[in-house]
Amino acid sequence: MSFTRFFRLVVPSSALLCMSLVGNAKAQTIELKLSHFVPPNHTFHKWALAWTERLGKESGGRLKVTIYPNGQLVGPPNRQLDAARNGITDISFVLHGVTPGRYATTELVQLAFSWPKAGSSSSITSKRMSELASAYLAQEHEGLHILWMAAAMPTVVYSKNPIRKIDDFKGIKIRYTGVQNRNLFASLGAVPLLISPPESQDALAKGIIEAAMFPHEAALSLDLGAVVKHATEPGLATATFAFAMNPAKYNSLPTDLKALIDRTSGPAAAEQFGKEWEAAEKHGRDEEIRQGVQIHMLSDADVAEIKKRAAPQIEAAITAVENAGKPGRKFLEEYWK
Repeated sequence: MSFTRFFRLVVPSSALLCMSLVGNAKAQTIELKLSHFVPPNHTFHKWALAWTERLGKESGGRLKVTIYPNGQLVGPPNRQLDAARNGITDISFVLHGVTPGRYATTELVQLAFSWPKAGSSSSITSKRMSELASAYLAQEHEGLHILWMAAAMPTVVYSKNPIRKIDDFKGIKIRYTGVQNRNLFASLGAVPLLISPPESQDALAKGIIEAAMFPHEAALSLDLGAVVKHATEPGLATATFAFAMNPAKYNSLPTDLKALIDRTSGPAAAEQFGKEWEAAEKHGRDEEIRQGVQIHMLSDADVAEIKKRAAPQIEAAITAVENAGKPGRKFLEEYWK
C-alpha cells in the first residue's frame, strides 16, 4: 500500500476516533451527592428535587445529583457542613443552630426581632443574607463554597401547656435554635436545651422538653401537632441555614457546569426558596390549626418587654463577635438596611 493511500485511509479514521473520544468526555455524567437533615416532606427537600432536576436537564444529563434526606448519608445535623468540607458529601444543607457559636457572625441574624427594614419574610431575609455572604460570612465558612444562605420565617413557640404571657416562660424546658435564641429564652426565665430538629417530637412526647421553637412549616413537617396543642406568636427570632458545596468538587467541574450551578444558586435562588418557605408557612399554620393546635398571641406590652430584655443581649453579641476579629456590627448594619 502506498503512503498516500495509507494516509487517506488511516488519518480520517484517527480523527473520527479522537472526535468521538472528545464527545464522550464532554457527555460524561458527573455525579454529586447532596445531603441534608430534614424529612422528604420538608420545603427544602422539595426545592432540592426541583433544583437537581433542573441541573440534569440544563446540563444535558451531564450532572446527576443524588439527594440523601434525614441525615441518611452523614448522620446528625451537626455533621452536615463538616461532611461537605471533608468530601464525604458534595453539597450540604443545615442550620447553624446545631453548632452554637461556631458561626458567630451568621448567628447574629438569630437575635430577637433581627431582620431587614423590608420585613421578616424568608424571601427578604434569605436573599439579603446571600447577598452579604461573600463579604461577611464566607470567612467563618472556611472550607466551603457557599451556594446560598437562608433564614426561616420567624420561629414561634410550640408548647404542651399554653404560653399566653411572658411570665409563662419561667421554668419551662424549651428547645432552641441557636446560641442567641438560647440567651433570649434564658432572659425570660426558661431552661433552654439543645435538641436537634429530628429529635424534637420525641423529646416533647417524652417530657424531656416542654416547648420548642420552630416556624409553623417545620412544626408541620416534624408533626409536632401530634404531641403539642399550643403555639405562641408572634415569632420572636429566626434560624439561619447554609446551602454549601465542597470547594474542590466545585472547582473540578467543567467551566460550563460551574456556570450552571452559579446561575441556579446565589441570592436569586435564596429568594425563590424563601417564597416557597413563606407559602409553606401559611399552609403549616392552617394545617396545625386544623389538627387542633391553639394559637396564642403575646400582648404588645409583653413583646415590648422582650425587646427591652433583648437589647443588652444584642449589644453583647455584637461586641463578642467584634472582639473575635469579625465584622459583626458592620454585617448587621448592612443586613438591617
